[in-house]
Amino acid sequence: MRRSGGLPVAFGGLFAGSRQFRISELTGTTTSALRGLAITAGNGLGGKVLTMSRPISVADYPASRVISHEYDAAVGAEGLRSMLAVPVVVRGRIRGVLYGALRQPLVLGDRALSAAVGAARELEQSLAVRDEAERLMDVAQRPVPEAEPDPARWEEVREAHVDLRALAQRVPDPQLRQEILRACGRLARASTGGDRTPPARARVELSPRELDVLACVASGATNSAAAERLGVRPETVKSYLRSSMRKLGAHTRLHAVVEARRAGLLP
Repeated sequence: MRRSGGLPVAFGGLFAGSRQFRISELTGTTTSALRGLAITAGNGLGGKVLTMSRPISVADYPASRVISHEYDAAVGAEGLRSMLAVPVVVRGRIRGVLYGALRQPLVLGDRALSAAVGAARELEQSLAVRDEAERLMDVAQRPVPEAEPDPARWEEVREAHVDLRALAQRVPDPQLRQEILRACGRLARASTGGDRTPPARARVELSPRELDVLACVASGATNSAAAERLGVRPETVKSYLRSSMRKLGAHTRLHAVVEARRAGLLP
């Protein structure tokens, strides 16, 4: 927002399960007056955005008659005048608010608004990906059956595994991406009996993309479907599949999946 919208101050926060959110991320501020400020629906500019569910801007915050003024002290301490706020909406639910501000009483133009809306859309996509990752990881972290496994339960585990691997490629947060891939490894090891060491013949190393492709194949996906799911070309899928088959000593797609499961590479 600061780089592309000409807004020297930007801040915001996300809900943590209550009717309030706290301002937790700030850039361009010179005081700590706004940090941790709890914003309630209906109060101030951000609170009005929560109730209206649309972007709102004011040319002079302290003098504005379209908002209430519960937060004037914090806004005044930071010296902010012109301000806009944009809701962050994921699957129809407001998750937080992004703000941009100037220290002069000016009408904010389309450039600033477009930058703020663009930043909100980018954050919405990241949150949607994180939500899906957490849902799948919840599946992955449930107790996995070992003796006499329920086929339906194993199919759920395997589907979660392939979804997690595909999702990991879209996660911008490297820490979350590694957490997802660790969950994938746990699911894969479950097929060989948890943490038991797989047999010597299973000591095969596949690249992350080879595992992604093989996981899709294991779920029954065609090359075209796997390519669409992973965001690559069908020819690329074929290449990774041939490479993984060669490493696993497999002659067919099914044989490769079987060997990968024996090796603890797939659940």
